[in-house]
Amino acid sequence: MRYSVLCVGKIKEKYYTDAVREYEKRLSRYGKLTIQEVPDEKTPDGASAALEQQIREKEGERLLSCIKDTMYVIALDLKGKEYDSVVFSNHLESLMTSGKSHIAFIIGGSLGLAPSVLNRADESVCFSKMTFPHQLMRVILLEQLYRANRIRCNEPYHK
Repeated sequence: MRYSVLCVGKIKEKYYTDAVREYEKRLSRYGKLTIQEVPDEKTPDGASAALEQQIREKEGERLLSCIKDTMYVIALDLKGKEYDSVVFSNHLESLMTSGKSHIAFIIGGSLGLAPSVLNRADESVCFSKMTFPHQLMRVILLEQLYRANRIRCNEPYHK
């Protein structure tokens, strides 16, 4: 199985970087993981809705340039489908058994994802109705991928 995480912005805090590295290491026994970052756009305070849309589109173009035709794309979006961990694991397994061997997860920047990215996605998933910094969301996603693989392989993992 191949997983790609396509995300806007870099992680600056060491504690997030350490957590990402830990989950990269843990996930390595279940498949290949790549993380690809695209630059974020600076959003001035008080930006208009039109400017915010332009920023989302610029970041979206960068994300779309990273997507390959062979990828099954899952956008992380507040309007996406919600799963519990077991159902998420089962869903990923069903994608694998149906021939989807490369799953790309997309994490937007502070303004979210452009409509063009959401339209390209094969599905959207919502991890929570709460808002998280995109750096933390990367850690949450990797933890859930690790948990999903542990569940899929009938290996113990805390609940």
